[in-house]
Amino acid sequence: MKKKAWAGTLVSLSLTASILAGCGSNATNGGTDSKEIVIGANLELSGNTASYGQSINEGLQLGLDEINKGGIKGKKIKLVKVDNKSDAAEATSGSIKLVSRDKVAAIIGSATSTDTLAQVQIANKNKVPLITPTGTNPDITNKDGKVNDYVFRTCFIDPFQGTVAANFALDKLKTKKAAVFIDSASDYSKGLSAAFKDAYKQKGGRIVAEEAYVAKDTDFRATLTRLKAAKPDFIFLPGYYEEVGLIIKQARDLGIKVPIMGGDGWDSPKLVEIAGDKALNKTYITNHYSAADPDKKIQTFVSAFKKKYGGKSPDAFSALGYDTAYYLADAIKRAGDVTPETIKKALEETKELTLVSGKLTLDKKHDPIKSASILEYKEGKQVFNTKINP
Repeated sequence: MKKKAWAGTLVSLSLTASILAGCGSNATNGGTDSKEIVIGANLELSGNTASYGQSINEGLQLGLDEINKGGIKGKKIKLVKVDNKSDAAEATSGSIKLVSRDKVAAIIGSATSTDTLAQVQIANKNKVPLITPTGTNPDITNKDGKVNDYVFRTCFIDPFQGTVAANFALDKLKTKKAAVFIDSASDYSKGLSAAFKDAYKQKGGRIVAEEAYVAKDTDFRATLTRLKAAKPDFIFLPGYYEEVGLIIKQARDLGIKVPIMGGDGWDSPKLVEIAGDKALNKTYITNHYSAADPDKKIQTFVSAFKKKYGGKSPDAFSALGYDTAYYLADAIKRAGDVTPETIKKALEETKELTLVSGKLTLDKKHDPIKSASILEYKEGKQVFNTKINP
């Protein structure tokens, strides 16, 4: 390694050590003398899960535009964004930048559980609130029975989502034998799978096959052939849209006609482009909201989103980005002097906050207590099926 490169590495390691020691947040923006409240967004704006980060960003920006019309305590919210490129290491370095250089009062992000988990230690050590709109892995907020004091989320967690999927498969679809196909490198996929299997077996269902793939795989035919041989009447596929789209397309090509279900990780317009309209028939997802839900608050949000983004319909990631803006703004309004510490306390005390994705009350583990929606794909369109309460 050249001396110049080695010197740069030493500087980077020194900065990381300083941040993890809790030395980077002593001049955080948003105090009484500031005209702006500076918050960060650490999102997947490029890379293999960019659709999620981009959707969150759109919803977040719409929410902040509305909030900033009146401001909070006479101040505007300034958003500083970093692109973590759908990579955990980039998410870590992005969080370090936001804390040490930009002196943010809070961080929003990331979209995926893995990229969010990469920031948890930084948030806790530097006492800067981190709110993930869509990271559903339980370890994000509560690891080994210990609450991560400065980490929060706007979405429900994997155990609830996996249990909802299992109950729907058994009670509504009347299945008895399920196969599970997971992304072995994804905390999100493994978390949903564990919750689904536990709930499915507890209610009398049988898991007849389990297979795994790795993100960025493109040919799933051999594995799907093994799954088909096990003769399941249902397949649980908790993954992200890029691989899920290919898996569903190849499954249908192999004559696998049984219902297939996943979680909110499917929710991207690109899923339909990859899988095709017909292949997605008889597939379902658990999700945080539905744009087709007639609820007045939801339809007001959908109209505002379409107006801002040229008729584009908001997915659940957009809705949760929007909700996170209002979740954080509500906490800032209730905080005393606007500091990371007072914001953290206000976030913990959130109760019955009405958002697009439902009323949000935080439990002791920093997890929201809220509803889940079941959506069905029909000819490439998401159709609202039902809403499940916690």
